[in-house]
Amino acid sequence: MPSSGGRVNRGPAAASENRQAILDAARRLFTARGYHVPLSAIAKDAGVGQGVLYRHFPTRLDLAFAVFEENFTQLEAIAADPGAGAFGRLWDRMVRLTVESAAFVEMAVDARRSMSSYSGGERLQVLIRDTLPRAQAAGLVDARITVDDVLLAHRMIYGVITTSVEPADLEPAVERALQLLRR
Repeated sequence: MPSSGGRVNRGPAAASENRQAILDAARRLFTARGYHVPLSAIAKDAGVGQGVLYRHFPTRLDLAFAVFEENFTQLEAIAADPGAGAFGRLWDRMVRLTVESAAFVEMAVDARRSMSSYSGGERLQVLIRDTLPRAQAAGLVDARITVDDVLLAHRMIYGVITTSVEPADLEPAVERALQLLRR
């Protein structure tokens, strides 16, 4: 019988490609539409059926964690640099990821409230605790700044992001907040 010309189901051979397509679509749509974007929209954007999405990620939180884990991989790679400048690069990337992915911060806040086993906050503290002293010893960061201060500043930036009304105002508002924090 001739082929219908439609998509061919490659079954298990496509599993890793499907998973990555779902992660890429989730990152795009969580960023554009927020954490509560319909999962059906993510599956459609990824070019897979909802069953495939649920096979890889049984819950919204599982999917969001998988995408968020990619963020942590980036941050951990930056923090692994033993140089004094690692903290500055870590901070810059944290802020950029927060601007790009405010939905993931929303997810992390939800997870911290509902899942006692969620360790994202502790992982972030470790990355800051590992890099901040080197930056302070090199005179790049005020010696009085603590890990808690950095985390508070991060929460403040998140607040600026989530309360910005106009998308065009977001970047200037974040930059203004960063300037205030630098003082």
